Amino acid sequence: MPEPVYILGGAQTDFARNWARDELGIDAMMREALEEGLQATSLEHRDIQSVHVGNFTAELFCGQGQLGGMVASMHPDLSGVPTSRHEAACASGSMAILGASAEIEAGRYDLVCALGVEYMRNVPGQRAAEYLGAAAWAGREWQDATYVWPAAFNDLIEAYSEKYGRVDYAHLGEIARINYENARRNPYAQTRKWQFNEQSFTEDDEANPVIEGRVRRNDCGQVTDGAAAVFLASRRFAEGYAKKRGLKLSDLALIQGWGHRTAPMLMAEKLEESRNSRFVLPQVNQTIREAFARAGIDSPFLLDAIETHDCFAMTEYAAIDCYGITEPGESWKAVEDGTIAAGGRLPINPSGGLIGLGHPVGATGVRMMLDGYRQVTGRAGDCQVEGARRAGLLNIGGSTTTIASFVVGTADG
Repeated sequence: MPEPVYILGGAQTDFARNWARDELGIDAMMREALEEGLQATSLEHRDIQSVHVGNFTAELFCGQGQLGGMVASMHPDLSGVPTSRHEAACASGSMAILGASAEIEAGRYDLVCALGVEYMRNVPGQRAAEYLGAAAWAGREWQDATYVWPAAFNDLIEAYSEKYGRVDYAHLGEIARINYENARRNPYAQTRKWQFNEQSFTEDDEANPVIEGRVRRNDCGQVTDGAAAVFLASRRFAEGYAKKRGLKLSDLALIQGWGHRTAPMLMAEKLEESRNSRFVLPQVNQTIREAFARAGIDSPFLLDAIETHDCFAMTEYAAIDCYGITEPGESWKAVEDGTIAAGGRLPINPSGGLIGLGHPVGATGVRMMLDGYRQVTGRAGDCQVEGARRAGLLNIGGSTTTIASFVVGTADG
């Protein structure tokens, strides 16, 4: 059996902050997440034995590669610590977590840091959209689109509509509204002070203008600066950590299950694969089922909360049936009956998600793990789902090209 992977905690930056405006670089963002994570967990720099950095496009946004070297420069005790960087578009942070977890499972190291980061608000919006388009197949997809990813997920809306009947925008608008409302309770959320009116989540072209196709402004995830860090530990380290702090091992969180798949790059290829499937996104469903199997569960309702990828409201809509919360094509039922709302049977994105909390691409998977840890250990503050002991995470890169799913729980359940 592989070594279990415990989550000792971590930290994230304020996703509302514009670091370029403060004349600070990507290194300052990484340093803040790392230092505050160490403080939050009462760990020392010398405890860290390896670091995995998740990042998508630092070379494009700020002309910077070799991010692991920046980590080694942050403190004398980090000089010489092995680092690696992981890139899988919006799933880069989850790849860092999988890399860190694998080292613990293999017995190489006892304490490993996963650090996700993206610096995105230093360029105009159109240029940011062009840079982010690097996760599509250059020269082969959405070449006529002004905004690549809204166009891509409009194609997903069309694919759902073709397979199951027209997607009602009212359900997409409600998903967005819930996430913005959840974000109001999150002190790290980019949109926590934003204001909306009763038309903001409707097909009102003035209050909620079209971006591409049927994708509208308020159901888009945010362009965000941010970093997040989590510390993962072996059982041996976790036992000593708990004993030193007067805790039981069962008080700690751990990764109970994981799934990781890579679908074909082109959206057209993905949709061709789904032609004879019950799901529009069968590989997403399979990744979730793999995580469930490793965690020893067989139903989404054995989870208490989900943090899912909602780069667009349609992405979350698709995640609902991929999780098995409803039958394929019936995600709308979980929106209408309040299942996914705060206080519902299975709240989704109590943090606010990518729409409400923000989406610093390379940090998102790490931030999800941090929020999963917070939920199951009762540390989620005003975002806490009462009694949560097990959470599901779903992080995707590109047009669901890279897919990662986790089940996070406590050591006793």
